[in-house]
Amino acid sequence: MSQTPHRRTAVSCSLLLVALAPGLAACGAGGHPLAREPGEPAGRITLSGVADDSGLADPSEDLEVTAEGQARITDVTAVDESGRYVRGRLSADGHTWRSTVPLAARSRYSVEVSTENDDGAPGRKRLTYRTSKVRTKKPMKVELGPEKGTYGVGQPLTVKLNRAVKTQAERSVVERGLKVSSTPVVQGAWYWVGDKELHYRPKEYWPAGARVRLESRLEGVKVREGVYASAAKPLELKIGDRIEAVTDASTHEMTVYRNGKEINTIPVTTGKAGFETRNGKKVVLEKQSSVRMTGASIGVGGTGEDYDLQVSWATRVTWSGEYVHAAPWSVGSQGSANVSHGCTGMSTEDAAWFFKTVRPGDIVEVVNSYGEDMAPFGNGFGDWNLSWTKWQEGSALTPGVRDGGGPAEAGRLRPGI
Repeated sequence: MSQTPHRRTAVSCSLLLVALAPGLAACGAGGHPLAREPGEPAGRITLSGVADDSGLADPSEDLEVTAEGQARITDVTAVDESGRYVRGRLSADGHTWRSTVPLAARSRYSVEVSTENDDGAPGRKRLTYRTSKVRTKKPMKVELGPEKGTYGVGQPLTVKLNRAVKTQAERSVVERGLKVSSTPVVQGAWYWVGDKELHYRPKEYWPAGARVRLESRLEGVKVREGVYASAAKPLELKIGDRIEAVTDASTHEMTVYRNGKEINTIPVTTGKAGFETRNGKKVVLEKQSSVRMTGASIGVGGTGEDYDLQVSWATRVTWSGEYVHAAPWSVGSQGSANVSHGCTGMSTEDAAWFFKTVRPGDIVEVVNSYGEDMAPFGNGFGDWNLSWTKWQEGSALTPGVRDGGGPAEAGRLRPGI
């Protein structure tokens, strides 16, 4: 690839400094062309893609900036009204810049083009680029979760789609259109649970008292040919105290911590042989003051293990039916033996206290059980059972790097080779 004009003028300036020292003014505001304020480019600057007399461009086409005559492009910044920067690539000869990410429909882009001519004189042009709406009967719906509210430090953010997104390129488009911000700022990443669902979690638990905002900037964005995303209302969450409940199945005790400080130790019973409680970290899904539990729900209906009970103070941690709940019938075994069908049972008084202490998103961990490990996905939120390294592998973007879409990450000028 040939050297750019910037490199040529920079080298000559360095030589002048050596030859004329201490006469530094040779590279100052008085003489060097790069020190001058940019004027109009020495040639015509055009934007491609305008479809008709309406002046609106097809959002499925690339945005192309072309410099004619003596002007060569040195920098392009294109940003829409939502603050999304457009990535692009500059041709080797400096005459063409082309976007490398999908544009949004019904959007207005501000495009700033910096140039220089053969003499190194700078120029600048500001243009506006508008895209038309997309005519499609089947947009890709984007559903943000959970619902607005206050959650525990383990609550993942979720996005559900009604269209399958399978390829790396398509998933990258979706991830770049999802913006997560928090106060305080934390490091986090997305993980594709399936073709239609992805989760976001920080490297560590959310800080207690944090405020989290999830917004989709995908409205009108082309995911693939014929598939454009629809709008989604932004979501704001508040994070409560850091509540962690750790159950040791071997000692039959649950220890509850608030912000790292032990606040209660509760005698419990967990799953007996053949029904061992799952090991690992789980996230509180919901709470029910009273729920009917039957053996049929775990496949033992009509057997000697069958049961049909109305249970109080039930805190759910898996969709398959694992709860922390009141079990007055097993008080004699609580603290000394495991006799349940997989749930964590405790006295009615302790269960009521636990029920009132925790909220959705809080962490419930089981250790030293003979049960299986909690699955990361599909049975609640087992997201925290994946290491941070493994979690990052579930992202379509560069592992460990969140794309905030700002100027520093926009990759605006990457000359082709």
